[in-house]
Amino acid sequence: MNARVTGNLISELRKSKGYTQSELAKKLNVSDKTISKWENGIGYPEITQFPALSNLFGVSIDYLLTGERVGICVAGNMIVDMVKSIDDFPKIGMLSEIKEISRAVGGCAPNTAINLVKIDNSLPVSVVGCVGDDENGSYLKSVMQRHGINTGLVKTIEKISTAFSDVISLEKGERTFFSYRGANDLFSPNDINVSSLKCRMLHFGYILLLASFDADDNEYGTVLARFLDKVQKRGIKVSIDVVSNNTLSEYPKKIIPALKYTDYAIMNELECCNIWGLNPYSEDGVLDIEVIKEAMKKTMDAGVKEKVIIHCKKAGFCLSSNGEFNMVGSLIIDDSMIKGSVGAGDAFCAGALYGIYNDYNDKEILEFASAAALCNLFEVNSIDGMKNKDEIFKIMSAYKRYEL
Repeated sequence: MNARVTGNLISELRKSKGYTQSELAKKLNVSDKTISKWENGIGYPEITQFPALSNLFGVSIDYLLTGERVGICVAGNMIVDMVKSIDDFPKIGMLSEIKEISRAVGGCAPNTAINLVKIDNSLPVSVVGCVGDDENGSYLKSVMQRHGINTGLVKTIEKISTAFSDVISLEKGERTFFSYRGANDLFSPNDINVSSLKCRMLHFGYILLLASFDADDNEYGTVLARFLDKVQKRGIKVSIDVVSNNTLSEYPKKIIPALKYTDYAIMNELECCNIWGLNPYSEDGVLDIEVIKEAMKKTMDAGVKEKVIIHCKKAGFCLSSNGEFNMVGSLIIDDSMIKGSVGAGDAFCAGALYGIYNDYNDKEILEFASAAALCNLFEVNSIDGMKNKDEIFKIMSAYKRYEL
């Protein structure tokens, strides 16, 4: 540990948060002189003070100690899913009894971040997003904190509710969703101090579901594209994810501008093809691999710097900037083993991000990500099914794969 490096980082992070030395001292219950000594490299914080510094500044303890970029930050929408089980949907004006109520986290940021730390709890993971000043907001943060995720950069907004979905679920598996965007609609680049991001990778999701980031920008095309350019200029690798949306005209308008400032584009087959007005399935419903390859190439040509990764029910595909194309069949399980599929895309994405972060080759990334997605199917909600990396490797060898 180098006192000068740590001191310079504390000074930089303090200023990025707008704290005076006196204000930081009060938050840590130390004197102004102590803060001054740290920042001048004369002494170190006590080891017990690093967790508080990490939480205040929204960076990992490792970064405070070494100055090296580590870990993955997931920025995006945060949702609470309220699942309400009923026997049947009532006719208008009639009543249906709710049999059971459960609550779970949802959205790109909580789902992907929690899955990442469940895969490997030694990986530093942080989240950025907005919640309301309400019980659901506290619930989201507490669940993420319980999994060891840094929530220091999550902003709480007064006088607006945390985003939520009422999920009306039938015993036979059919579901209807009633969604309220809440604080997610106010989440904007103003809520992220890019200079305080000390991660190696930033994953953003979902495009088409965050109004402030999807807004038009005269120079960049979208506000998100401008933001991602700023992130890349800090030396941080950028990955993106997209939400499926029925407004097909919005796909090229909102997604293409961001691709120029993206290192890794991860999405499903429909989302990628919708950007370019293509259909990944033939008239008889068969997956058209050549169309998917065409859509991936167009996505890469639009500016993605390193990899385009696509997932669907029966396969995963990866196209790298060197032109290498790989595809891997999904693992096959009996339908009776499937308890739910909510969040399977986020689980695949977490597996892919973990593989990229750890320098897996393209085939290994797809194999690992597909096994992570399979874990998701074993439980009803979006996070409980995920396993650690050792168990995922065992799952990879326990089941056969679809042939492509």
